[in-house]
Amino acid sequence: MKTIRTFVAIPLPSDIARTASRWMAETKTPGDGIKWVPEENLHLTLKFLGEVDNVETPAVCNTVEDACEELDPFPLALGGASGIPVIDRPRVLTIDVDDPTSSLVQLVADLEKRFAALGYKPESRDYRPHLTVGRTRSGTRRANSAVVDRWRRFADDEVGEMTVNELHVVGSFLEKHGPSYNVLGRVQL
Repeated sequence: MKTIRTFVAIPLPSDIARTASRWMAETKTPGDGIKWVPEENLHLTLKFLGEVDNVETPAVCNTVEDACEELDPFPLALGGASGIPVIDRPRVLTIDVDDPTSSLVQLVADLEKRFAALGYKPESRDYRPHLTVGRTRSGTRRANSAVVDRWRRFADDEVGEMTVNELHVVGSFLEKHGPSYNVLGRVQL
């Protein structure tokens, strides 16, 4: 049996991904200590499952489908530049996500319960909606202050609004240049 590093995500519309990518391009510099997410890999992660046996992929897709069965499309607004744990000393550079209907937070809580019942490890932290755009490289605990200052310029800006109408079950495959993502299943709302 083969395992696939798997997660559940919301794909981004191209205009949202382009704007986030532009912010990254205006922030990054060679040797800045950040591993930036390529534009084609940007997504909103809902649940990271880890290594999943390939024969379990249909069950994973069915679980996501069951969680979405009575869920209508819902709006999200991607706002300003932020960071985790905080923008002043981030390990992860992010863009805030506003969930005005709380549909996203409720969906993630439902997915956590459903996947925990199947034996997947529950997330230890509360879900905070965000779009990850970069992480400090291994060996670096925090982003350097010059990168943080450049990223902070976008703190009051907005990336845009979107309607969530589809979820993806995604397989991540490590390549020499970094991970490549393949959609293993799609669930329409």
